[in-house]
Amino acid sequence: MSQTSLKQKKKNETGSRNSKDSLDTEKRKDSEKSGVRLSTQGSQELSLPKTDSRGYVVRNQWSRTSRSPSTRAPSVEEPRSKNTSLKVELPSSSTTSRTSSTSPSQQESLKQLSEEPSPPTPPLPSTPPMPLDSHPPTPPEPFSSSRRSTKMHENPEAWAHGIVREIRDSRDAMPQRDYPRTPPTEWKAYTQRRSTYSSQLDQDCLSELPRQHHQREEEEDEDEAYWASVKTLYEKIPSCSRPRPPKPKNAITIAVSSRALFNMVDGRKIYEEEGLEKYMEYQLNNENVILTPGPAFRFVKALQHVNARLRELYPSEQDLFDIVLMTNNHAQVGVRLINSVNHYGLLIDRFCLTGGKSPIGYLKAYLTNLYLSADSEKVQEAIQEGIASATMFDGAKDMAYCDTQLRVAFDGDAVLFSDESEHIAKEHGLDKFFQHETLFENKPLAQGPLKGFLEDLGRLQKKFYAKDERLLCPIRTYLVTARSAASSGARVLKTLRRWGLEIDEALFLAGAPKGPILVKIRPHIFFDDHMFHIEGAQKFGTITAHVPYGINQKMNN
Repeated sequence: MSQTSLKQKKKNETGSRNSKDSLDTEKRKDSEKSGVRLSTQGSQELSLPKTDSRGYVVRNQWSRTSRSPSTRAPSVEEPRSKNTSLKVELPSSSTTSRTSSTSPSQQESLKQLSEEPSPPTPPLPSTPPMPLDSHPPTPPEPFSSSRRSTKMHENPEAWAHGIVREIRDSRDAMPQRDYPRTPPTEWKAYTQRRSTYSSQLDQDCLSELPRQHHQREEEEDEDEAYWASVKTLYEKIPSCSRPRPPKPKNAITIAVSSRALFNMVDGRKIYEEEGLEKYMEYQLNNENVILTPGPAFRFVKALQHVNARLRELYPSEQDLFDIVLMTNNHAQVGVRLINSVNHYGLLIDRFCLTGGKSPIGYLKAYLTNLYLSADSEKVQEAIQEGIASATMFDGAKDMAYCDTQLRVAFDGDAVLFSDESEHIAKEHGLDKFFQHETLFENKPLAQGPLKGFLEDLGRLQKKFYAKDERLLCPIRTYLVTARSAASSGARVLKTLRRWGLEIDEALFLAGAPKGPILVKIRPHIFFDDHMFHIEGAQKFGTITAHVPYGINQKMNN
């Protein structure tokens, strides 16, 4: 042989030896994965999985070493071993190709190994042979939930099919109920079946219909009555679109006491006779009882009407009346006052409850233009502080008042004007008084405590005159004086002209009673400094306000 052929032969021997070693290594790996054990003595043991009729792998639930059932939980390696057994049953093509590529001598040795019969494995005495189609026996277990979970983890598809089969078998095993059916020939119309009903039943049914209809009508009537009452209630409640109060620096502030605005005579009597604690207890127990109107009530309502008319003409107007409830009542009494104010629809937003302390010290802080109270002592204190004030008195008779026009009547001396003429009349008599007025006819009189309030009314009147509303002006002023027009009336009118004020009506009575004239005027309030005229007007039903100012008050004291 040549050298080349020898080298080729050595190369072939080396390749066959390497291929044999690689084949042994691959077979060893495959046997470890598939559970096939190849013995060195030539015997081969092959474990094949059992399958049922549907092709699912059946796993034996019994242990080989004991007759008791295995209750251990399925391990993580069980699915892996199941998959490897299937791989042994169906060899892959790659393994076949590798086997075919081996040498003839190697193929013969493998064939001999496969042809040698393996010793039969005797069946275990605890495991009887079972056909492939049957299910493995399921021994009784103490905990069915663990067995079910074990089956579900081992083979979920077989477990699901078993559950469905059990449901179908139980459904098929249930007895079928036969319901009676009426043949079509027995069906009859209502007119034919009605004869079989009792007449009393028909009467009951027919009588029930009008009763239900009547009951439905009663329910509808009750609903209509309910909503009508709710509508009436909401109509009485003040509107939610409440106008904003004017700014205090621009407004005409009218401070009114609680006893002037409402009738609180009963509470006052309890306070004077039983003391403060009983008075507060009485007010708390009756805080939901609405107070009746007092002497200043109609005057306040008329002021609100003027504000409404001004807002119609001047929507952004700030020169309006601003009502403040000024009282020395305790704060606990404020609930009853608030309920009464809201009940009557009064637009009073600012309250001052001093709890027994005199409220006079707060009048200037509230920029008060006029203070009305039922307490003459507090009014006297306010006059001394330079604040226009008056004591309110209700009329002895009921009188109809105009709701669309504020009517205010003033006395002249010691009300609109100073009391200098009163001094001359009291000290020197009427003759000296007439001579003095004629001599100083062109000299304006000094101003009195209510002159500022008349100026405020005149300023608001000019706003209506600017809109050509003179005849429909909601404010009307009156001068009702005991002066004589011929002897002393000229100085009064010239003084008003010098002040730039207009009075709508001037009534000179020359000492005659004022009550009958005031009945014709029907003012919401009449200011006078003489209690004689106040009492005379009260008898005719006029609401009066006493101004404690001038020489007459000193003489009375």
